[in-house]
Amino acid sequence: MKAAVRTLQRARTAARGALLWGYEQRLAREVAAHGRLPRHLGLILDGNRRYARAAGIQRELGHSFGADKAHEVLQWCLELGIPAATIWVLSTDNASRDKDEIAHILMLLEQEARNLATDPRIHANGVRVRAIGQHDQFPPTVLAALRDLEEKTAHYQGMRLNIAVGYGGREEIVDAVKAHLLSQARAGAGLDEVARSLRPDDISAHLYTADTPDPDFIIRTSGEIRLSGFMLWQSVYSEYYFCDVYWPGFRRVDFLRALRDFQGRDRRFGK
Repeated sequence: MKAAVRTLQRARTAARGALLWGYEQRLAREVAAHGRLPRHLGLILDGNRRYARAAGIQRELGHSFGADKAHEVLQWCLELGIPAATIWVLSTDNASRDKDEIAHILMLLEQEARNLATDPRIHANGVRVRAIGQHDQFPPTVLAALRDLEEKTAHYQGMRLNIAVGYGGREEIVDAVKAHLLSQARAGAGLDEVARSLRPDDISAHLYTADTPDPDFIIRTSGEIRLSGFMLWQSVYSEYYFCDVYWPGFRRVDFLRALRDFQGRDRRFGK
């Protein structure tokens, strides 16, 4: 009797898997047929800790699985030909978390930066990778790994991949304002003159992502419905998609659903 029940359970699992695979293939065809994809995709990778808690595993493993998922999603972006993506790995607000957790995240960041620097996909597809944010307090080995990754991909003209780490949207705007003021001061402009002539484009020109189009689509996992400071300046006309699944559990079918939703929207840019 027990053997028969197990056989039935396996058959049901296989049937569900086949149905999901078929649905995923249909979604892929629909997305490809429509053709309109984000020029710049923003990804807020949220829910690693809650994923670990729900799975009954160590908190650090949630971050490790999240790093593996980021590699997987990079492959999906490459397959679809998405020109630019920014993934938010670590925020400035996260700095107040447990020191052991932050140390583990930074260890993963160093490890993944070194992996990307030698990843055949990066070089075959000409992916230019850059870390954006405030990194002054990072360990020297992490900074060296990020610098090596940036240098090895700096000449590429393919997909742009921004890794937002030690990143906060308010901090980015403050840094952009400071950079503009300093550049004007070096040119001999007085403060009154700078204030009178200041335009939004002056700030945009000094953002971390100044050479990347503003994100037209931002996906956040874990069910939280907020930006939490992600690309505050650049996201003024972005479309948003909030997904209930935790980041390590984010499937290709979830990704394709999000893109299909984006393709069905009428973007009016405030008009």
